[in-house]
Amino acid sequence: MRFAIARASRWCLGIGMALSGISLASVAVAGCGPKADACQIKEGDYHIALPDTQRDEAIPAVMFLHGYGGSGEAALRNRAMVDGLTGRGYAVIAPTALPRNPGGPRSWAFLPDFGGRDESAFFDAVLEDAEKKFNIDREVVVLSGFSAGAFMVSYLACASPDQFLAYATVSGSFWRPQPESCAGPIRLMHTHGWADEVVPLEGRYLGNRRFQQGDIFAGLELWRDTNGCDTHAPSRSWSDGDQLRRRWDCGLDADIELVLFAGGHRVPQDWANWLVDWVENSALSQ
Repeated sequence: MRFAIARASRWCLGIGMALSGISLASVAVAGCGPKADACQIKEGDYHIALPDTQRDEAIPAVMFLHGYGGSGEAALRNRAMVDGLTGRGYAVIAPTALPRNPGGPRSWAFLPDFGGRDESAFFDAVLEDAEKKFNIDREVVVLSGFSAGAFMVSYLACASPDQFLAYATVSGSFWRPQPESCAGPIRLMHTHGWADEVVPLEGRYLGNRRFQQGDIFAGLELWRDTNGCDTHAPSRSWSDGDQLRRRWDCGLDADIELVLFAGGHRVPQDWANWLVDWVENSALSQ
């Protein structure tokens, strides 16, 4: 079994608190200085927000990767996302990318052509530091990201599916040519606005056609192949308000959920609750 029994027991404890109606208060901004400063480690820095609740157990977390030109500090200004996650007992860890060129915009090194930092090792170092300083449970961390952050999540999940408990991408998948295959299986939730013009569902060219954003549905096909799904037809299809949803249940730790919402290039207002519901319901079903 891919996830250890100890991990499952801690996860179910958190689920039990949520289902029993125990109230978890809102965010407590934390940091490594008197003014919630960035936490500095050798490889870079990160910001963190903690649930404002007293508990003896280690804290589950969502690591959120910002988009192109962003920062960890700016990511935590998304109050709907941060309050939604911390209100349900999750810490939010927001690392900061490095500039691709000196003095240029920050972004993640998800393609070999980009060079730069080993992001996978950086994320591990962030979690090691957060575990020591804030009692983060390294075994119960979801890696998520928006736009360029979602590209980073996709490539890391493809190469190292066991590095995080689950993965959640918003408005980003692979670039073309996408990987021919991925290690697996994985648990993935992908969210996308069907009016997104920055990362269209069908993809687009960038940089005088030097780069091409991939087709989101082609990426989902790769994930279904990775998870060994018997069919590409979804296990379940339904609508929920302005959302269209698809779900593929393909075995232990091998589930995919697609959420299409009425909107453009953004993190939806209720995304935090969608994410927690998906992860916790998925964990309960296995």
